[in-house]
Amino acid sequence: MLPLRDNIPSSRPPVVNYLIIATCLLVFVWQVQEKDLRTEFALNPAHLIHRDAGEPLSFVFLTILTSMFMHGGVLHLAGNMLFLWIFGDNVEDRMGHFRYLVFYLLCGTIAALAHALVSGFASVPVLGASGAIAGVLGAYFVLFRGATVRTLVILVVFITVVDLPAVVFLGLWFVFQFFAGLGSIGGAGGGVAVWAHIGGFIAGLWLVKRFAVMPRRTLPRPRVLDVRY
Repeated sequence: MLPLRDNIPSSRPPVVNYLIIATCLLVFVWQVQEKDLRTEFALNPAHLIHRDAGEPLSFVFLTILTSMFMHGGVLHLAGNMLFLWIFGDNVEDRMGHFRYLVFYLLCGTIAALAHALVSGFASVPVLGASGAIAGVLGAYFVLFRGATVRTLVILVVFITVVDLPAVVFLGLWFVFQFFAGLGSIGGAGGGVAVWAHIGGFIAGLWLVKRFAVMPRRTLPRPRVLDVRY
């Protein structure tokens, strides 16, 4: 399933979301030119507990942040940016620019640590924005339950476009990630850091109310009784 658009307009330009997307694109161009960039700035989970000689712990944690803006290929980049473009603007709209940036980076950090823990701190470098974006999806799931997502569905040779409730689209997305993650426990995850997706989504569910401006519930007006004297 691929999201094409949602039906929730933003009330202001999602400046931070645009900057994150632009940064990921620029970093990818840099990666193409500098082949060693991926090795140097991707996160190696093993280094969180066993660092190379002379490698400061601060740099290891810095790679958690730098890896969020790096991608393994064009399809990896395009898929992540598509999800961020569709869902990130509305979440930023409800959080405000600065809080959205902090929320995004925090979800990405939790996602990276979740992957490192479940993988057994495997010595396999990981990179990509999908953990942080999963946090955005978790926030969207809480904030926009009434939204609809126009979705491209591809089943072998069957292709169609349907409008799905956001809770159904994101719920199915999480279920797919969860079952995929069950088969990757204790390993590197077959090239996909699925537990980063799961950890990021759960982080988004947990943190959203601490960052977003939640709509006030309007209490029903008391009914005026027609009392006659």
